[in-house]
Amino acid sequence: MARPLPYALLFPRRRRMTVISQKKLHYPIREPLREYLRHYDRETPLPVSYRDLRQIGGSFPLIDRQGRDTLWETVFYEPQALRELSVGLTQVYAQLKTGSDLSFTEHLLADRIDYCRFGNSNPFRVRVVNLLNDNHDYFYVKQADASRVYGLELEHLLSPNQLSYLVSGDTLVEEHIAGIPGDDFIRARLPQQHFNQVRIAKEFVKFNERCFARLLGDMRSYNYVIVVTPDFEDDQYRVRAIDFDQQSYEGRKTMYLPQYFKDNRPVIEMCSKFLKPEAIRQYQTEERVLMMRRVRLERYRLKMLMDCMRRDELAPAAKVAQLKAELNQHHHTTLFSRCRSMGDVVRQNLMLMLGPT
Repeated sequence: MARPLPYALLFPRRRRMTVISQKKLHYPIREPLREYLRHYDRETPLPVSYRDLRQIGGSFPLIDRQGRDTLWETVFYEPQALRELSVGLTQVYAQLKTGSDLSFTEHLLADRIDYCRFGNSNPFRVRVVNLLNDNHDYFYVKQADASRVYGLELEHLLSPNQLSYLVSGDTLVEEHIAGIPGDDFIRARLPQQHFNQVRIAKEFVKFNERCFARLLGDMRSYNYVIVVTPDFEDDQYRVRAIDFDQQSYEGRKTMYLPQYFKDNRPVIEMCSKFLKPEAIRQYQTEERVLMMRRVRLERYRLKMLMDCMRRDELAPAAKVAQLKAELNQHHHTTLFSRCRSMGDVVRQNLMLMLGPT
């Protein structure tokens, strides 16, 4: 197992922050990955597709409670189309949550659909209301992309978080991940300091380690959430990724380390303030051991996923070559030079950081 990142690398004080300047390319889901998805019940026919939701009649900006633009638009449709979509979307929600049991859909209503033009996936967010108690939940409908699917699967297998999603043709449906958006937490809660700052710092170190091990990029503050769990003496925290578009796509190593994004600087400063180097190395090692145990538990499924990923095209050749060179330098090795695809690079990085997969 490779040594954890040095303290100076984990919390650089004077280093150029990472910036993403170009939109990610779209990569279709090919047959080997579809075979994997069918094998693990991730692919199933759905009554509503992403293309169906694109038949928008109009929209208006969605404003939050503080009067800020959320970058989402609430969309509307022709009355007949809306009725058909509402029925189909409640069935999609039921399939996502309960599999084939659609018996309770008569109590559900898809009462609002939001659309986001920002980012790579241009997702739709559907709000579903339970008419028996007015409780509501959300799910997302996106364009299916191979990078995103690999990101979801690696999160499901290697992180402490279980994910529910479905694929149908060119449509991807994801469950809503509840939590406080990272940018909201940094802006509104971090300055108050009315929480256990050491625990947040510890979780960010572990999150940073997970992202780098499986090469999940673009963890700017709005691409993860803070999950707060009350405990008998104090709150517990967990940092969870919610966007998987940039799974092993970029060529720069710093893209896979959340510490290098300008949005996360206040959290990094807090880590530097409250964590000693010995504690940081301890938390890094703890997270690697937990990931290694998950690899052992899911080794056959992970191998099948890696076999698909290694044969897939997931990034331009120039980005693959750049990442190979930078990871060779980082790990003081030449093993990445043998890699022929981004999947090979991910596998090699996991082997160096966690042991053979």
